[in-house]
Amino acid sequence: MSSSNKSHEIKVPVLPESVSDAVVISWYKQPGDYIERDEPIVDIETDKVVLEVPAPASGILKEIIEPDGATVIGLQILGHLTEGSQKSQPDNVTNTTSEVTQNASDEVIISPSAKKMIIENKLNADDITGSGKAGRILKEDVLKILKAKTDTISQKNESVQAEIVTRTDEAPVNEQGIVYREQKRVPMTRLRARIAQRLLDAQQNAAILTTFNEVNMKPVMDLRKRYKELFEKTHDVKLGFMSFFVKSAVEALKQFPSINASIDGNDIVYHGFFDIGVAVSSPRGLVVPVLKDAEMMSMSGIEQKIKELAIKARDNKLTLDEITGGTFSITNGGIFGSLLSTPILNPPQSAILGMHKIQERPVVENGEIVIRPIMYLALSYDHRIIDGREAVQFLVAIKDTIEDPSRLLLEI
Repeated sequence: MSSSNKSHEIKVPVLPESVSDAVVISWYKQPGDYIERDEPIVDIETDKVVLEVPAPASGILKEIIEPDGATVIGLQILGHLTEGSQKSQPDNVTNTTSEVTQNASDEVIISPSAKKMIIENKLNADDITGSGKAGRILKEDVLKILKAKTDTISQKNESVQAEIVTRTDEAPVNEQGIVYREQKRVPMTRLRARIAQRLLDAQQNAAILTTFNEVNMKPVMDLRKRYKELFEKTHDVKLGFMSFFVKSAVEALKQFPSINASIDGNDIVYHGFFDIGVAVSSPRGLVVPVLKDAEMMSMSGIEQKIKELAIKARDNKLTLDEITGGTFSITNGGIFGSLLSTPILNPPQSAILGMHKIQERPVVENGEIVIRPIMYLALSYDHRIIDGREAVQFLVAIKDTIEDPSRLLLEI
């Protein structure tokens, strides 16, 4: 197949109006590398998500105009690609991936993400055993090698540190016996910087107040224990606590519409739908993907969507549509062991529900002291449009449905 020599521009995708620019994170390929059409070629990071820019055609990457770390805007040219087959690659072009390939008679098949990690970490593909089909080297195989190297280095460092500690009880020292204290300075990611700014804006621009209550989790835990195996077998997803709280929140929001509302200038916007944001942790920071039209979703649908969004958050695959437009949020600090907290609003939303660690406590029931699994709930809200009475009653409504889940079926 002969090359058409047609040149293509590699451009930044169109960015939403709320996103002014982006930063080039990393190129998967280097000039001279062959690329298949629609193969991810470069990642760019906005203050909300990481976007993969695919190759517009199959061919050779001719040049990179905007390197890693460059700030770019929508539709800006990142580089150029020359259309053609892999065989059309010029002989005088240096292929930076030659370190991770072998001759044609004994070719090592490597996934793009694995190849990128091999190059960045200067590894030898011969030392990596591929676990994919036909011996294909996957990202997980490279991570396994890197972890083994890290463990070895850590063991060596611990050995050196042990020798250092025997020489002084005051502080670590180097080989010359000079005391040192290590520190490292790294720039914030775009997402981390955006999170910081939004949290600061929320505290400065809203009258945030938090009210608390506690809920007996035994009824939900008993129900979950009774049906969890059948639920998972039927719906191919585990039954967690979040689906109960999402359904409970939707029913409570129907009773108190101001908590599902937002402020726009001098107007209050009452939303006739329930888009529930669920805070999840990702390698880049806290993100809040949204369950759109949660009132239309079943328990299994909620659990499946939360699982899908959590995986996307972990892999930096969330789209802008999936993290925008929420009307109310739920955050669960209990998974990290938090006993009590005061969540910060996610503007322009007016309230956020905080879940916490379930802990056995003595409580009084029918005049007797019994042990029950108790969770503290917190509702932070914008006091400009939500009165204390509504906030308290909203939490009571949550408490009532969690302590008597049958209310969710009856919508009462």
